[in-house]
Amino acid sequence: MENLSTTCLIAGGGPAGMMCGFLLARAGVDVTVLEKHKDFLRDFRGDTVHPSTLELMKELGFLEEFLKLPHQEVHKLSIRLGDKDFKAADFTGLPTSCKFVALIPQWDFLDFLAQKAKAYPNFHLMMETEATGLLRDRKRITGVTTKDGREIRAKLVIAADGRGSVLRDAAGFKVDNLGAPMDVLWFKLDTLAREEEATFGRVTADGLIVRFFRGDYWQCALVIRKGRFDDIKAKGLDDFRARVARLTDRKKADEIRSWDDVKLLTVAVDRLPCWHKKGLLFIGDAAHAMSPIGGVGVNLAVQDAVAAANLLYRSLRAGRAPDLAAVQRRRWFPTWATQKMQTTIQNGIIDPVLSADHTPKPPFLLRLAQHWRLLRRIPARIVGVGFRPEHVKTPAIAPGDKG
Repeated sequence: MENLSTTCLIAGGGPAGMMCGFLLARAGVDVTVLEKHKDFLRDFRGDTVHPSTLELMKELGFLEEFLKLPHQEVHKLSIRLGDKDFKAADFTGLPTSCKFVALIPQWDFLDFLAQKAKAYPNFHLMMETEATGLLRDRKRITGVTTKDGREIRAKLVIAADGRGSVLRDAAGFKVDNLGAPMDVLWFKLDTLAREEEATFGRVTADGLIVRFFRGDYWQCALVIRKGRFDDIKAKGLDDFRARVARLTDRKKADEIRSWDDVKLLTVAVDRLPCWHKKGLLFIGDAAHAMSPIGGVGVNLAVQDAVAAANLLYRSLRAGRAPDLAAVQRRRWFPTWATQKMQTTIQNGIIDPVLSADHTPKPPFLLRLAQHWRLLRRIPARIVGVGFRPEHVKTPAIAPGDKG
């Protein structure tokens, strides 16, 4: 097979890889994105597009078109403890154009970015092409090898290949594991007549479940003690369905026909101490795996991509070695702060809930938030906007112009 070369090679066609590839190509950089699958259709991927990401779509001039994609809008979040509902987060007061979280299938989000990027002749998307190794010239990374035996040379390799990053292993990088007491079981339930079109969590003696309304079905996440899925399966599918039915106030959950309808998400919270070496940069989950708490993983990955494009495009266009450490410096605090928030909730709230055999009492701050709207805006700000929202600062060459 023909070996190739490019200015910037991005391994991974997820939110971080596609957004970074699009922005760099839009700024006139020759970019090649590798995606190991033949399409973006992957079930139970992060589908929450937060106000910070929607703000980026507005800055790019795509917001109206983007929101024509089938989606649901979440303006407020609630949690039910036992049989009592509590207001938890209110996005309607955010200083953003869209004061809601949009639930959009991730494959639609990625397809949208891919189509926008393909307008630029300096953008190249190679599907069914997996980066499996790194090319080196002494201490510098000069490209990747692929599963089908090709070599692709690049001035810069950006590894956006997820929490199980192959390139991270190839580079000899090790993550700091911050720990997680839980895993998550993903499955779908049909909607029932007169069922509220809300997105909420519920906690009872049966555990903790979070539901996302998706029009004709609920996407559900049952939080379980880490490593206990086999124990749950050993009790039998009928026991599991009965537990889900109790948590969701329905008579039965027979749409879970087999264990094949239940997907295990192994939760990890970790980060690289160093995100780069000469010629190589890690972003997104490859640099920092997030807990599903707050559904912020996709949006943190997109923010990484925007920051990387903002900081690197000039050097890449000029043929200079980019300052990769600047990307980590820019994104380190929001990564640390978000993970600190997640681990605090994991250890202080979720871990006790998983250990309890009864419905917990509502925390003081949650009770106070029922009377003080400002307290519902704080979690909305952290989840919806984040600790350091990025803005598009890359220029835009005309589509069809190679820059």
